Amino acid sequence: MTDRPPTPSPGERARTIAARGPATLLPPMRSLPPTGAVADRVTPLLHHVHEDGVVSVLLPDDHQLPTALANGVLTSMVEVVDMAPVPLRESVRGLLWITGQLSALPLPAARGVALTIAAQRPDPRLLDLGHGATLLRLTPVSMVIADADGTHPVTQSTFAAADPDPFCHEEAGWLRHLELSHTEVVHTLRRHLPEPLKGGHLRPLGLDRYGLRLRVEDIDGDHDIRLAFSRPITTLQELSDELRRMVGCPFLALQHGV
Repeated sequence: MTDRPPTPSPGERARTIAARGPATLLPPMRSLPPTGAVADRVTPLLHHVHEDGVVSVLLPDDHQLPTALANGVLTSMVEVVDMAPVPLRESVRGLLWITGQLSALPLPAARGVALTIAAQRPDPRLLDLGHGATLLRLTPVSMVIADADGTHPVTQSTFAAADPDPFCHEEAGWLRHLELSHTEVVHTLRRHLPEPLKGGHLRPLGLDRYGLRLRVEDIDGDHDIRLAFSRPITTLQELSDELRRMVGCPFLALQHGV
């Protein structure tokens, strides 16, 4: 038995990070001229993680990596970062590492993949394909997620079977709104904190269907707290009800006849 609040599964957390996070490509050091460890990270023009874990990466034609792939595939890694939507001392909430075989796609196949991506997330940068940009494909061999809930391997089948959190694309705007326009709500949530943490600077950190996460920034360091909802939620009305329950809204009890 445990009192630990419920959290999304590793597969769901991986899908959520993949759906919204910025990414960098880490090719083998031998594939590019040595320029320093940090510089060897490649920031693509655009990336997209497909439902099966395959990653599409758009790079300029004149980048060294498409040339290095002309004679075959390379083992590479894509790192997707889950960033907090409000400014924090430590802003990285999680990392998703997808390691696999990187290859260049022939232009006809690349255009088909670009159409698939555009159907889900239209982006004008896809129009550069064949006109100064090349589409690469990373076929996954392993996936690992690391966040506040630990480090977990995620199989390709588990990744494909999971869904992103239902609020993954709205979370950033809601948390910024909470931070900037509803400081009184954040202050009221302080009553749920352990006594030693109630004097710290309280910030909204994350939101998913299982609950709200808060960051307490203190002189002794940062502490993350999860406040669980009474049940998993999927709609805006359910979210509104749960937040009002957390702050102790007296009208909620009357509304539900409690």
